[in-house]
Amino acid sequence: MTHETNDASDGAVFDDVLFDVRGRAGFVTLNRPKALNALNHAMVRAIITQLDAWDDDPSVAHVVIEAAGDRAFCAGGDIRVIYEQGRGHGAPGNPAQLEFFADEYRLNARLKHYPKPTVALIDGIVMGGGVGLSVHGTHRVGGARTTFAMPEVGIGFFPDVGATYVLPRMPRQTGIYCALTGGRLKQADALWAGILTHAVPSERFAAIALALEQATDIVAVLDGFHEQPPADAKAEPLADLAPDIERIFSGPDVAAILAGLDAESGAHAEWAARTAAAIRRQSPTSVCVVFAQMRRGAKLDFDDAMRLEFRIVSHILKGHDFYEGVRAVIIDKDGAPQWRPARLEDVAAVDVETHFVRPQDGDLVLTA
Repeated sequence: MTHETNDASDGAVFDDVLFDVRGRAGFVTLNRPKALNALNHAMVRAIITQLDAWDDDPSVAHVVIEAAGDRAFCAGGDIRVIYEQGRGHGAPGNPAQLEFFADEYRLNARLKHYPKPTVALIDGIVMGGGVGLSVHGTHRVGGARTTFAMPEVGIGFFPDVGATYVLPRMPRQTGIYCALTGGRLKQADALWAGILTHAVPSERFAAIALALEQATDIVAVLDGFHEQPPADAKAEPLADLAPDIERIFSGPDVAAILAGLDAESGAHAEWAARTAAAIRRQSPTSVCVVFAQMRRGAKLDFDDAMRLEFRIVSHILKGHDFYEGVRAVIIDKDGAPQWRPARLEDVAAVDVETHFVRPQDGDLVLTA
């Protein structure tokens, strides 16, 4: 995804993200609908600055994060820019890349610890950076078009923006399942998994935003709009798969998970075969790193999880698979990444552990 970004600091008009106070609410509107509202660095910095200002503004009782267009809340960070910074216009590990992730992770922590309620109005795609903008808030309202996913293993990356903390805490190992497969959850499944706190028909979003302008009791307002969504007609409900997911994805390593999927012969044998195939398509290194990340994340508090993510990204940006994955999926779109190594069994344990080593320049400093 590419977009010409106007840096607010240079005096140019900057409209990639809009801010407005209406009644008692501060509204953040992601405004890059043609780019599926993908986050760029200027947007991240602008949101942090505005949240700081509203924190000190007694007239703003709560914050609402919404998005322009009907295709996506936010499809993630602007990966093409990160790719070009590291491979097209510099060397892997370009400091500009880490500056983006450091600020994005600080924004995630700011939202997690924000002293005022935050409401994310999610409809359409919510992936990667969009998850980080929404899931750490106090209320997450999902429309009928909601599609949640953390598909980073498919581009040689890893679920970040706080996923280290969030995914291991989803019920019955379903978060680890999502992390290793890049699986997508629609509205009903996202509600069941706790990604959403409320489900609302898409056509009622304008009414919700209007009601939140003067709301003194956010929970009462959102509860009044909530409607239990129907199950996704094209997929088996996540709740029905959860017992098998819990049994298989509780395995001690990736090999054991794949063995469990391969051996499945019950009612969900077809699902198990598709799931095993999905894992085997991903970057082998990413799959192994992400499994270790999820196991560690289950024991970490939020801020330590963010510091762990900064360690991982610091190492991944210096490797091969991220650039090859972006090339295959986003740049050339040939869908044929050449992973190194190409097989899960060839991923060395020492190479996985390297991703969790403290970077040379130190751990991420959070200002929450």
